[in-house]
Amino acid sequence: MDCYGVLSKYFGYKHFKNGQEPLVEAILSGRDALGVMPTGGGKSICYQVPALMLPGLTIVISPLISLMKDQVMQLCENGIPAAYLNSSLSVEQSRKVYRNLVADKYKLLYVAPERLEMPEFIETCMNIDISLVAVDEAHCISEWGNDFRPGYLRISDFLNVLPKRPVVAAFTATATEKVRRDIKEKLQLQKPHSVVTGFDRPNLYFKVEVPKNKKRTLLEMISERKDKCGIIYCQSRKNVEKICELLQDNGFDATRYHAGLTPEERQENQDDFIYDRKTVMVATNAFGMGINKSNVGYVIHYNMPTSIESYYQEAGRAGRDGSDAECILLYSPSDIILAKLLIESGENADVDTRKQDYIRLEKMIAYCKSTKCLRGILLDYFGQVNIGNCGNCGNCHTVFEGRDITVEAQKILSCIKRIENKLGYNVGLVLVVRTLMGSREKRVLELGLDTLSTYGIMSDYGKSDIGDIITYLIDNAYINKDEKFGGLSLMAEADKVLFGRETVMMVSRKVTKAPKAKKSVSELSPDEILYDRLRKLRSGIAKEQGVPAFMIFSNTTLTDMAKKKPTTLDGFLDVSGVGNVKASRYGERFVKVIRAYMSEKY
Repeated sequence: MDCYGVLSKYFGYKHFKNGQEPLVEAILSGRDALGVMPTGGGKSICYQVPALMLPGLTIVISPLISLMKDQVMQLCENGIPAAYLNSSLSVEQSRKVYRNLVADKYKLLYVAPERLEMPEFIETCMNIDISLVAVDEAHCISEWGNDFRPGYLRISDFLNVLPKRPVVAAFTATATEKVRRDIKEKLQLQKPHSVVTGFDRPNLYFKVEVPKNKKRTLLEMISERKDKCGIIYCQSRKNVEKICELLQDNGFDATRYHAGLTPEERQENQDDFIYDRKTVMVATNAFGMGINKSNVGYVIHYNMPTSIESYYQEAGRAGRDGSDAECILLYSPSDIILAKLLIESGENADVDTRKQDYIRLEKMIAYCKSTKCLRGILLDYFGQVNIGNCGNCGNCHTVFEGRDITVEAQKILSCIKRIENKLGYNVGLVLVVRTLMGSREKRVLELGLDTLSTYGIMSDYGKSDIGDIITYLIDNAYINKDEKFGGLSLMAEADKVLFGRETVMMVSRKVTKAPKAKKSVSELSPDEILYDRLRKLRSGIAKEQGVPAFMIFSNTTLTDMAKKKPTTLDGFLDVSGVGNVKASRYGERFVKVIRAYMSEKY
């Protein structure tokens, strides 16, 4: 059977996606490979198809237990003999896996990189035929990439002790040119066939919002997306707890995930999300890498991540099945303070590494503030040529307007300078605003701020208006806000404004297209009605089988099913994502629903 026969029989696809076939052919020819493909681009197919065609075992090195479990479950659903070895297994379960390995009963084995250092595992591998070692999430091997994991550095040591070096293939979704070079060098790839299909995810809609009230905005967003499941990312455990409680108090089926929970609770909460018992996961970045849940409809970042790599990887957990999905970042200037604290409190004590962390942070901040096409910014970062106007992101759907605030800026900057000259220290935003508005508050009078020439010079402005302008001046490096105490002071650029050498234009969003309203049942097209019936059948089968619904069939497979409407098992095999095993296992039940629908319609 050739690679197309394997692809059709086990995975239900008639054609390879972009970049898959050359990687499959390279591996089958005995050549090392490096594949950089976006999430949802089908990286796993690139090593799973060769694994079924090569004579020996394929070892897949994967960073997380949850990923191994999901991948193996999916493979078994497709009739492929696979297993994993990790700390979640009992002693007897591990022994059984080892016995089956020696008996050549598996085609794929998933392990964490740390497993490669264990004597029992090394000894077993010395006595079995290993044809391929696939390294998933390969960017973890690079200190210049996101999610660096020291265990990945020892993969080459494992390869070097094997009696015969297998083919080595590495895969990742997010890697700059520097990280790609690092992967090749540290895995000691031998003249690898490299394929970079690009980083674009056309089905993802990117948007940055700067809400005045994040919590209220978040609640509105989740309410508008009740029919979808989503992930809310926060930068701290404290925020995860607060946001999860907020959602639960407002009637949403939310759960949480962070490193402060016990392993048992993390696993339970993750399973609730994967199996659709909870529709919203609130988590730190400890959640998600390799999570195989394909039907995530949106990812919302409650706080700004520290790098574009982190953001793109986390946002990319939406729409893995190719369905339309949203990636929304709720930005506020305070996120910058939190991000810097995370960098300073991190494990990277090396000066050069920390400097690199700050460079990445600056690019992330620039993304949040930009009025340019958001997809273009992301693709530029990863070195992919693009048109710079995708027509499918928040900035492309927004009209921006500029307002000359030079006079207002001069008044504010002058007030901050005069307060500092009078008191000998800096005060926070609230006192500056009260001084500008001519407030008679006790603290203003006690400090004698009512004697300044700038006292009351913006009395005809609203408090929030002045606050917005100050925030804009902070964001654009005219004012510095002390990270610890919040005091405002002038930066070097402020002199250009104060002495009339520079104009300040405040850019703001004028019009944003409203989100599409959810259709009522009466408005659904015939195909959508059939899709809904197929989805309900899938949910029932998933409960019977004790597996997540997307492992029965993905949303895109159900969509194709509703479009093609097969009424025979042969026709059912023509649906994208339906292989022989699943057709035999579930085909008759789905065809029965389609037949009933067709008889009603005609």
